[in-house]
Amino acid sequence: MLECIQRESFQYFLGETQSHNGLVADKTDAASPCSIAAVGLALASYPAGVERGYVKRRSASLTTLKTLKFFKASPQGTEPDATGYKGFYYHFLDMKTGRRTWDCELSTMDTALFIAGALTAAAYFDHQNETETQIRKLADELYGRIDWQWALNRGASVTHGWKPKTGFLRYRWQGYNEAALIYILGLGSPTCPLPAESYRAWTSTFKWKKIYGRELLHAGPLFIHQLSHCWIDFRGIRDGVMGARGIDYFENSRRATYIQQEYAMRNPHGFAHYGRSCWGITASDGPGPGSRKIRGVQRRFFGYRARGVPFGPDDGTISPWAAVASLPFAPEIVLPTIRYFIEEIHLKDRHAYGFEASFNATFPEKTKNPFGWVSPYILGLNEGPMVLMIENFRSELIWRLTRKCPYIVRGLRRAGFSGGWL
Repeated sequence: MLECIQRESFQYFLGETQSHNGLVADKTDAASPCSIAAVGLALASYPAGVERGYVKRRSASLTTLKTLKFFKASPQGTEPDATGYKGFYYHFLDMKTGRRTWDCELSTMDTALFIAGALTAAAYFDHQNETETQIRKLADELYGRIDWQWALNRGASVTHGWKPKTGFLRYRWQGYNEAALIYILGLGSPTCPLPAESYRAWTSTFKWKKIYGRELLHAGPLFIHQLSHCWIDFRGIRDGVMGARGIDYFENSRRATYIQQEYAMRNPHGFAHYGRSCWGITASDGPGPGSRKIRGVQRRFFGYRARGVPFGPDDGTISPWAAVASLPFAPEIVLPTIRYFIEEIHLKDRHAYGFEASFNATFPEKTKNPFGWVSPYILGLNEGPMVLMIENFRSELIWRLTRKCPYIVRGLRRAGFSGGWL
């Protein structure tokens, strides 16, 4: 079952990658731009694909090299149609030209995902041939040219991003969120590292909650508890925050996974199909925006939204990939959920890339689908975590690769992590 899901999810990166530059589409929409986060997930997925026999090592290394070469040569500057600036990259790029599109922001988070993928590729492609040697060299150069200190914008914590006309975005990475990867990569930089104080500024904004009898660093959307874990093995290593609590971030994500299941079992809003084996609430597309009266209840539905539990927002939309990406944390509840999605709701029937991105059984579709609204698109940001977390569950490959990356090790130590494999 896992082999099938992983193989089909990996196919996204074979089918939705531009052949001449290695850019990966954000989603399966003909008009979709490239997402640099999807590129990073692709780069990290290729090693798993090689090990599983989904792609030949030579082919994967050539695609990886092509991608890294494109980003190394792409324009960096203040022009509104550049690919990036100060070593960071715009969130969305034109699939053909690689130039900024959609008036999007220079994204610190999505750049971190891209760089994490590049460093994973550098750790895996370790043969002494021209292609793999260049991969390692380019990954180092791309990482080394990022000016992490600039992204602080004279503050203590990292900003969300920047735009050429208006400057830095008003928001910073504060509160418990997916930004662990940003800070660890920033702290580990060999050229322009973040000061250690920036990590403490981030963690000082954390808030603990006790939900359904489980105490944890809370974040409603499930992806927040997963993205950094796709790369970093947090088992047994602790910073000052977790050391004081006697747990690690892996255990924190395990608790968040159980809270997701418990919320679905309690189903406080009475949404269709929520239950012990049907959960996964995260950032996703939805059937909205709009409101409808369904069985006498006025329901509000959202479009793309960062849904979360138990405090919402929640409109009945479930994302199967979010449950799959929690596999390493709690396989005993994730595996039955995967089987339910396959055998009971048939969420693998329409796409070559495996699971549908999201569905809402409460929202009635004109097609009379018994499971309501189903997202028409598959997203790279969904497929990548499934490939990586299934592989971490099966072999720990991605974790093993990043455990030997000196930059990540340095970033973790500068953040105050110790114990375990460190």
